[in-house]
Amino acid sequence: MATTEINPTPNPAPEPAATAAEAAAKTKGHRFGGLHKIRAQIRETEGVAKYMLWTGLVLSGIFVIAAVFAPWIAPYDFDTYKSGSGERFPKQGAPSGTNWFGTTVQSLDVLSRVVWGARTALEVILLSVVFSLIVGVLLGLVSGFVGGWLDRVLVLIMDTLFAFPYLLLAIVAAFMFQGLPGGGVLTTALAITVVYIPQYFRVVRASTLSAREAVYVEAARAMGAKPTTIMRRYVFSNVVQSVPVITTVNAADALGTLAGLGFLGFGIQPTEAAEWGYDVSRSLDDINAGMWWTATFPCVAIVLAILGFTLLGEGLNEALNPSMRRRKIAKAVIPPITNPRKTVTLTATATGTATTAGAATKATVPAQADPPPAETASGDTASETAAPDTTAPDTTPTEPQEEGK
Repeated sequence: MATTEINPTPNPAPEPAATAAEAAAKTKGHRFGGLHKIRAQIRETEGVAKYMLWTGLVLSGIFVIAAVFAPWIAPYDFDTYKSGSGERFPKQGAPSGTNWFGTTVQSLDVLSRVVWGARTALEVILLSVVFSLIVGVLLGLVSGFVGGWLDRVLVLIMDTLFAFPYLLLAIVAAFMFQGLPGGGVLTTALAITVVYIPQYFRVVRASTLSAREAVYVEAARAMGAKPTTIMRRYVFSNVVQSVPVITTVNAADALGTLAGLGFLGFGIQPTEAAEWGYDVSRSLDDINAGMWWTATFPCVAIVLAILGFTLLGEGLNEALNPSMRRRKIAKAVIPPITNPRKTVTLTATATGTATTAGAATKATVPAQADPPPAETASGDTASETAAPDTTAPDTTPTEPQEEGK
């Protein structure tokens, strides 16, 4: 009885395990993959959106730097009316070497008020945007995912708030939040928060309504995931993609609302912090008297800050929105032909067959296989040379043909 010897294939050697550094690098890349994707999309932006984005980024960066480093940039404190030697600043003094932007009616340095006003504006913007972002996104996510009577009640409340003029709503909210601990900065930030909660709510709710019917959400439900887990792990990351754009636009609106509240006298008190809207309101009489510097510099600061955040938001919208963004188009480069097509020289012989020759008429023929023989009407195939007659065989020798040429 014959036996068959089987040589088993040796098992492949196991791959070495990834080192701790490689594993950490992969984890870090997975964790910050969204940021890398956003940065790649911004770098690929072209056209007007690119200039809008970078212009807004520069203006916003100047505003943030002035706010953060205000104690080192401003020559004096926001409520200082005397120089280091104890000499009082001139009242409504024109710009000079001591006071670059002039002084106000209270003998305050305008440059210091402008720089410290940037710090106040940044504090109010950060607080109002963070509060409205947390409340609006959370309510919109729950309302869109749960639905039912809770959704109807929240939509009714948000539509009611959205129907009010934003400045009037901020004034009413400022009256409601007066007396809270934290001073005028916190009160103003909460008043502005009420204005922008409906915007985040409506955007997130609309995205949640479409995302909760997606296939991956249905799969999570089939696997037994809890509603809170589905909202946190599967829905949240897909409905907040447009929130950064809204945040930058709302930052510009919040700055304008803050200036309006300060101009009307419902904002931050002048003894607590410097505020651009209040300075503009106090300088109206100075403009009629020809003293332009007390109102010009705060107004320019307001315009540039709002312009910076607006351009940044519009640039981000066009860079991250797939329906609006424009990308670089790589120029197609066709490589040169390094291997030209082979040419075959044909010459006609006396017997009518084609053979190669060196000095005959040239024709470019691509190298390919012989074409299939043509079919006759009776279904038989016809060869290139006629079949010999069986009654009278031809004894004339024929020259062999070169196949494939």
